[in-house]
Amino acid sequence: MGKIRVNTIGDEAQEKKQLEEAEKRRAAKKVVKNEDQKGAGVAGEEGLPTARTEHGEGAPEGGKLPTEPQAKAKKPMKKKTAAKRTRSPKYVESAKLRDKTKQYSLSEALDVLEKMKRTTFDETVELHINTLDKVNGNVVLPHGTGKQTKVAIFAPGKDATGAEKLLKDIEAGKIDFDVLIATPDAMAKLAKVARILGPRGLMPNPKTGTVTAKPEEVAEKFKGGQVNFKTEAKANVIHVAVGKMSFGKTKLSANISTFLKAVDSSKVKSLFVKATMSPSLKLVK
Repeated sequence: MGKIRVNTIGDEAQEKKQLEEAEKRRAAKKVVKNEDQKGAGVAGEEGLPTARTEHGEGAPEGGKLPTEPQAKAKKPMKKKTAAKRTRSPKYVESAKLRDKTKQYSLSEALDVLEKMKRTTFDETVELHINTLDKVNGNVVLPHGTGKQTKVAIFAPGKDATGAEKLLKDIEAGKIDFDVLIATPDAMAKLAKVARILGPRGLMPNPKTGTVTAKPEEVAEKFKGGQVNFKTEAKANVIHVAVGKMSFGKTKLSANISTFLKAVDSSKVKSLFVKATMSPSLKLVK
């Protein structure tokens, strides 16, 4: 039980004096309590124990004031550098045989390519042409490309069953031909697979001679060495195979000369010849 407070009935002065003394006692207890808390340390806003230090009242233990949580410092982005291309020892040896500053005649270039040959397989000879504008066309190489060209014919009017099967194969992604030839009346049906054939360069086109009323005759030309060519969609560049190293200088020279005659020379910026695994040689235009 607490203390019994005795009041004198009717003595207002005595009652007032008692209330004042009680208020003083409560104030004194509050001051002592606050002093005890400051000495023992009270958790701050950040949950760190605080104490009186030389840095000031309420500073965290260790002498530093609590700070706002700092965001994690971002690691500096490492600049990506292109990986250095590693060439095979055979390629390095072949590169020693060419002069980068020279423009070779076709005869000289083929001689150098023959010296560069160091592989065990029959390399393909390629032409790479930079043009000033878009170019497309076709040409029959006198000695072919050395590769068997698979030709498919889409002619519903002549072979409805075969055309329907070919269309289903294309839709299913079964494409086992290098050239597709279509009759003019068949183009409407091929429209629904244009998104499949187009990116592969297989969509029949009148400009390349693959849309014709005589598909069988055109198919024989392709099998005999006809080559379609056109600049790439995003760059004025033509890449084309013109034979095999096993053809020899005479046949390769005939094929390349025939191809270059089919290309508008006024649109040729520069041209190069190379084998599959060899460095390229710049040719005189």
